[in-house]
Amino acid sequence: MQKIAKAELQELDSKFASQINKDKATKVQFNPDTLKVAFANQIQQPQGGGDQGGSQAQQFVGAGSTKLTVQLWFDVTQELGDLPDVIDVRKLTERVAYFITPKGDPPNKPKKFIPPATRFLWGTFQFDGIVEGLEETLELFSAEGRPLRASVQLTITQQKITSFAFNDQNVATPPGFSRRPAGTSPQTPAPEGSNLQSMSAAQPGGGDSSSGGGGRDWQSVAAANGIENPRRLEPGQFIDFEATKPQIVMG
Repeated sequence: MQKIAKAELQELDSKFASQINKDKATKVQFNPDTLKVAFANQIQQPQGGGDQGGSQAQQFVGAGSTKLTVQLWFDVTQELGDLPDVIDVRKLTERVAYFITPKGDPPNKPKKFIPPATRFLWGTFQFDGIVEGLEETLELFSAEGRPLRASVQLTITQQKITSFAFNDQNVATPPGFSRRPAGTSPQTPAPEGSNLQSMSAAQPGGGDSSSGGGGRDWQSVAAANGIENPRRLEPGQFIDFEATKPQIVMG
């Protein structure tokens, strides 16, 4: 089975040219469902121009900005993969918070603190900037009050309107798979009280008789996702329903 590429946060040098402190690089536990990129120009209303009306009174005063907003999930009750084996989810989210923490400049500028230059990399999608905001939500706790699950919303900003960067050099398409962009196989969280058979049938094509009508198909999904009890899913458990569906290669 094809290994799923994981999104990663990397620290860059001050010129945004190359990766540094590789031990601080952090891979996500679950890939995000969506990536939101927003572009904005810097527009200013001139003094005394309020009576002119319309867009004629506005002036373009800067290079604009580009923002990436992404939501990440961490859950220590699920398979951690390459992440450290911990029992408190904050041990995972603090690795993300590193990228918003201001750092001191070299000794010649001891009073200047700035957040590290950051790269968000997922397959061919690459975005470089400064982490402007981080919002963490703790959602599941153990009997002892230990946080087990968290969502982290990141906002990364570039102080310019930039063209997309494509990182194709290390991304290859294995035989039997189509060239589809990252994010076309999102993972679906299981609602409370749900079972895999009903969730599989609710997916597009899940009720098609040619795909097994939710029978053999859901069993394959269970095997691909390592689900031991398909009739009783853990609330919030992430499931990849695209893992076993056939791919068509256009040659």
